[in-house]
Parts: sequence; structure tokens; C-alpha cells
Amino acid sequence: MQAFHRIAVLVLTILGVLASATAPVLASPRIKPLSQAHAHNDYEHKRPLFDALDNGFTSVEADIYLVNGALLVGHDPGDLRPDRTLQSLYLEPLRQRVIDNRGKVHAGRSGLFQLLIDLKNNGATTYTELDRVLRSPRYAFMFSQYISGKIVRNAVDVVVSGDRPRELMSGQKQRFAFYDGRMTSPGDLGPGSDAKLAALVSDNWTKLFTWNGAGQMPAAEKAKLQGIVTKAHKAGQRVRFWATPDTPSPEREAIWRQLVTVGVDHLNTDDLSGLRAFLTRG
Repeated sequence: MQAFHRIAVLVLTILGVLASATAPVLASPRIKPLSQAHAHNDYEHKRPLFDALDNGFTSVEADIYLVNGALLVGHDPGDLRPDRTLQSLYLEPLRQRVIDNRGKVHAGRSGLFQLLIDLKNNGATTYTELDRVLRSPRYAFMFSQYISGKIVRNAVDVVVSGDRPRELMSGQKQRFAFYDGRMTSPGDLGPGSDAKLAALVSDNWTKLFTWNGAGQMPAAEKAKLQGIVTKAHKAGQRVRFWATPDTPSPEREAIWRQLVTVGVDHLNTDDLSGLRAFLTRG
């Protein structure tokens, strides 16, 4: 009788394990998308794209190299691996997510999602291959497009940075990507520029400002920062700075607060949880 009891307990235990393994997993609470959160060097996180999405980020950045016809993701040539392609790390998971979420990256939430692609080598050649991939039937449906002077919005805005071929891009009658302008380049910023091409303007913080977050921001630099944002927004462009302090510190938070105050569109960070905590602090 005791042997039968032990067998019965064992069978019930096994059945319980099988049931728990096959039971549906309850969805975790939806993370509120953060319109200003940009994941710089996103591919260096443990789960590229997914870690950023799970923290509510609405913009991610991937560096790519064209190597033997493949778009490989990595910061330096020594980081490249044949299995880490733009398609495998970003385009395929975004495609599935947009399908699952009925045309959105963040379920039930409208608004911009930006994929910033930094071309690291052979600008025009790399862009030509990128363009071929983006406009393929497998992916084209999810990208915003420029078509003969008009913008057709879809789930993802691709913006090309790095070694970007301006003339090639501006000459296309149909584009599946936008251009990342520079604040110091003539024709890239503000009224007179073309937001249908240069939808985003970015620049190195340390080349434009001396303030590193310690003490008060100099009045002249504060006015300069506000002027950049005002010009860009009047032209329908978004603003991003890179090379802002990114080590947790009062100085980093001071710069983030100033960027939020003046309306900078994308706050650049490698610290996903840190920026999420800052933007949701209330």
C-alpha cells in the first residue's frame, strides 16, 4: 500500500511539472514607452533590441559594416560575427513584433519608433545594400517611406547615420530611410533644411558645449542649446546629442534635466535602466 502511495505521489508530481511547463505564461505588465529614450550602441546589451523594448525605449542604434555582402552589427571590425546581422538582431524581431502588435512596435501605443543605423564602412556601397534589404517585400511594410515628396508613416522610422551618402539618398524618389544631419553642417538644421530628408539632427555634445553638468549651465550655452532645438522643431526635425556624460552621477542627471527642459527629442544612453528610472521618476 505504501509503495502504491509513493507511485501515486510520483505520478501526480510529474503531471504537475508537465502542466506547469505547458501552461500559458501570464504576460508581464506593459512598459510605458518613453518617447525620449534612445539606446546608444544597443547591440552591446545582453539582448539587443529586447532589453531596450522591455525598458520602454522608442529608439535604438545599431552600427553596421558591409562584409562580403552581409550587414554585420558591431562597434569595431573585431567585434563582427557572421551570425550577428542587421536582419537577425533587428529586422526579424521588429518584423515579428509589428505583426504581433497589429502594426506597432509597442503594443497599443502609437508614436515614433526609430531604428538609427550607423554606417561604419563604405558609405554609399553599404547604404545601397541596406536600401535593398529595407525595400524587400519581407520588411518594407513596416518602414516609413519617402515617396516623390511625401512621407508615408509606418511602424518604424529608419535613420541613417555615420558614413551616410547624402547625395545618393537625396536623389532617391522612393526612400525607406531618413538622413541624420549635423548641427554644424550647412543645410542640415532648421528652416531651409529638408525634414523629409534630414528628419533627425545629431551632434557631439562636447564639440558644441563645455558644460559637463557641474554647477549651472552657462547662460550663453543654455541659449545656444535652446536655439538649436527651436530651429530644428520649426523645421519639423528631431534633435539628439551623443557624448553626453553617461556614468551615473549628479552631473549626468543635470544634463538630462536640461535636455528634457528644452525639448531635446532623444536622450542618448547605454544605461537603459538608469534613463528609464530618470524619465519615470515623475
